Amino acid sequence: MSGGGIGGGADMPDCKTQPRMLRPGATVGVLGGGQLGRMMALAGSAMGYRFVALDPAPDAPCGQVSPQIVAAYDDINAARELARRADVITYEFENVDAGVAALLAEESYVPQGSALLYTTQHRLREKAAIEAAGVPVAPYRKVASLADLTAAAAELGLPAVLKTVTGGYDGKGQAVLRREDELEEAFRRLAPEGAFPAGTVPGETAPAAETASAQAPAVEDAPLVLEKFVPFRCEISVIAARSSRGEVKSFPAAENIHVDNILHLSIVPARVPEEIRQRACELAEQLIAGLNAVGLLAVEMFVTEDGELFVNELAPRPHNSGHYTMDACATSQFEQHVRAVCNLPLGSTDLLTPAVMVNVLGQHLEGAVGRFCEDDEEANRLGVIPKLHIYGKTESKTGRKMGHINLLCKDTADALAWVEQTNLWRN
Repeated sequence: MSGGGIGGGADMPDCKTQPRMLRPGATVGVLGGGQLGRMMALAGSAMGYRFVALDPAPDAPCGQVSPQIVAAYDDINAARELARRADVITYEFENVDAGVAALLAEESYVPQGSALLYTTQHRLREKAAIEAAGVPVAPYRKVASLADLTAAAAELGLPAVLKTVTGGYDGKGQAVLRREDELEEAFRRLAPEGAFPAGTVPGETAPAAETASAQAPAVEDAPLVLEKFVPFRCEISVIAARSSRGEVKSFPAAENIHVDNILHLSIVPARVPEEIRQRACELAEQLIAGLNAVGLLAVEMFVTEDGELFVNELAPRPHNSGHYTMDACATSQFEQHVRAVCNLPLGSTDLLTPAVMVNVLGQHLEGAVGRFCEDDEEANRLGVIPKLHIYGKTESKTGRKMGHINLLCKDTADALAWVEQTNLWRN
């Protein structure tokens, strides 16, 4: 541990109210030991910082490059041990226990706090916060019963997307609804069992009207949200950063292409007019400042055919669609996150070269690694420079993110041609 750790010093100033600068040599504690924590530790270690991670999985990716506390995320004693060993604490994914994050914010230095974590862990709270910041989201309605869903579908129209308000990623916890006869099955599949008062699902006896009104669920109690399907030209994302001192910078917008609800490609610059890319960055910076966030905020958006932007989701951490920054920008998103939580001046976000990021899933891993052990004739012919990043996960599974490749190029069309011609992503 570096000198001046926050956890044990009785004479430390009130960590809740006093932003501070952490110089290289300080220890960064990371809630979560996955690949984002790993890449954060690798970037921060190059700057001279030390890292320690808390993750329940032995030999987690971050634990392979830094010390690791092996414990559940809701283990209070383990969280306090992380605080004792670290000078500043951050998180690498938003589903860490918000209660533990709140405790750490009370007992140690967590410049990100727990409020944004609490907000982004719940889609209805998140959408309300986006709207409060003056940024547009697609029309939506909270859903606490099948009757709610039927009314919302009639109001918003179909197709629409039904999502759980908590959890869910890479397409999990959601259903696309195209016909009225799909509503009940989707509701029963996604709604948590036993979460509804009598009368909210078919076959139950409804309470008296006045009782039903009194029991109308608040935002916190609605387990589902229905989002109007926005016909969009493409999906883009912007990673914005904000330091404790209030400095804000954003990275260039990436165009994202998903396959089976998992991010497949990020194309930078996004293939939309410059004014749309600029507007996307402005919205991301408006959001991160309006939310008073510290660290990174990934802002995913839909671009409609007429050039409108609607925010889809937020992630208060490094993000898969920002991995291109590791090789294509003057500062990576991971270095920027460390700079932000340690309250250093933010680094340049200039794009040094066009790039395409392609995810390596479990079914692609062997082929991708083997390809990097041989001369790459396609890359040489197309003028593309592939940069392989493997996450060190102990088990490879179909559909699981095992790494990514950043393709540096003069024209993103050449990088996309490389992806197509390698044949690795056809299985």
